[in-house]
Amino acid sequence: MAEFLHYFPLALTFTNLLTLVLGVIGGLILGATPGLSPTMAVALLVPFTFHMDPATGLILLGAVYTATVAGGAISAVLINIPGAPANIATLLDGHPMAQQGKSQTALYICFISSLIGGLFGMLIMILFTPPLAKIALKFGPSEMFWIAIFGISVMAGLSSGSIAKGLIGGMFGLLISTIGYSPLLGVPRFVFHDVLTGGIAIVPALIGLFAIPQVFSLAEKLDAHIERPVYKPEKGILLKTFIQNVKMVKALGIGSIVGSIIGIIPGAGGQVAGLIAYDQVRKFSQKPESFGTGNPEGVAAAESANNAMVGPSLIPLLTLSIPGSPTAAVLLGGLLIHGLFPGPDLFLNNASVTYTFIASLVLAQLAMCVFGLTISRYSYMVMSVRNLYMIAAVSVLAVYGTYSVQNSFDDVIVMFSLGTLMYIGNKFGFSAAPVVLGIILGPIAEDNFLKGKLIADTDVGAFAYFFTGSMNIIIILLCATSIGYSIYGEIKAYKKAKEKMA
Repeated sequence: MAEFLHYFPLALTFTNLLTLVLGVIGGLILGATPGLSPTMAVALLVPFTFHMDPATGLILLGAVYTATVAGGAISAVLINIPGAPANIATLLDGHPMAQQGKSQTALYICFISSLIGGLFGMLIMILFTPPLAKIALKFGPSEMFWIAIFGISVMAGLSSGSIAKGLIGGMFGLLISTIGYSPLLGVPRFVFHDVLTGGIAIVPALIGLFAIPQVFSLAEKLDAHIERPVYKPEKGILLKTFIQNVKMVKALGIGSIVGSIIGIIPGAGGQVAGLIAYDQVRKFSQKPESFGTGNPEGVAAAESANNAMVGPSLIPLLTLSIPGSPTAAVLLGGLLIHGLFPGPDLFLNNASVTYTFIASLVLAQLAMCVFGLTISRYSYMVMSVRNLYMIAAVSVLAVYGTYSVQNSFDDVIVMFSLGTLMYIGNKFGFSAAPVVLGIILGPIAEDNFLKGKLIADTDVGAFAYFFTGSMNIIIILLCATSIGYSIYGEIKAYKKAKEKMA
């Protein structure tokens, strides 16, 4: 902490502050664009740092990372398309709030919650970096496999009103994730067309499953506005939202803690943090049935978790050269470009650059909140656009976001195909969130299971490897508790419905 405070003023120089502000504004814009994930945004800007001072270059990358994670909530709330996988949980209650005429309130909650979660994560990073780095080393293939299974157990609660539909959707997502070539044997799986040779990429799937059903739904009501009351900004709404956030301390606490823990675990990713936090807050709520219909606690939990994982995800990177997230892996490249080699010596030999970078991440959280709240004031304008124009805008963004990832029209075909299937599924009560979660977690579970089995076959055997060890047992118990609680909630809801009918 003393070193952090000593080098903090270096982040406040004019050049560094200007770079930080530009990075935050650019990050919010990039984050709000469907398909442009934090990883892609940071990767696009790495070349621009070549001729910068190392500290200034890292400040730019850190500011863009922080703001892009939060900026994805804008499109998630306003047009029901997450800017990145990390914002999937945000739209579950954020977009229903927008449809009820509360888009400004929803976005205020997003950015205030992001600030709280982000500062919590940074505090964890500043105070506990050395011991947490040692904990991160304990997560091997078996632990990562069970983390993925724990995420899969969350599927049951992501389809409002039916555990079965949530699990079916999740299993469908897992099936989609196996398309392509086996990572171990190299044999093709479900490759009935050349388009599927490389498997299903996450961005086309994400945009297709959320955007295309939205386009079709809007097309059903071409002559209408988006379904929501006419809304005008009202005085004092920011203060009211801030007070509302203070009252949601449980949701913010759970989100911040879950996000920080997931951030430390290499490879888990922010999308898992948001969904797990959302699921846990829903389970501890006195009104779990209100989630998915516009409950502010769901928005607060998701966004606080997303940003809480930013700081901790850099702990294994800076201390052990092990990226905690895909974006952290890109930041590793940025460090190496400037001749900075992560490890214990980084904090000794390059203390001024390292602590200036960490200080800038704290400032970036504050700047992200200020500019995010400013943008939110005008969100009602988006929600008043006629459906015809909204269809055009969403379609263009969907095609652009999908095509820009690999410059492949095949991805656009995949996007529209999955979107059409999801639109039909929506008619039968299936949700897109479990499907996307299955696509994301499938490769994590499969890769780590195969790695673990290879290790186990040369040592203690598969059963002992996966079912012994304190970390494995703790995560297995969490999986069982999550599934059991979901079943209990379903039975309880069924009994209530039966009593009302009687």
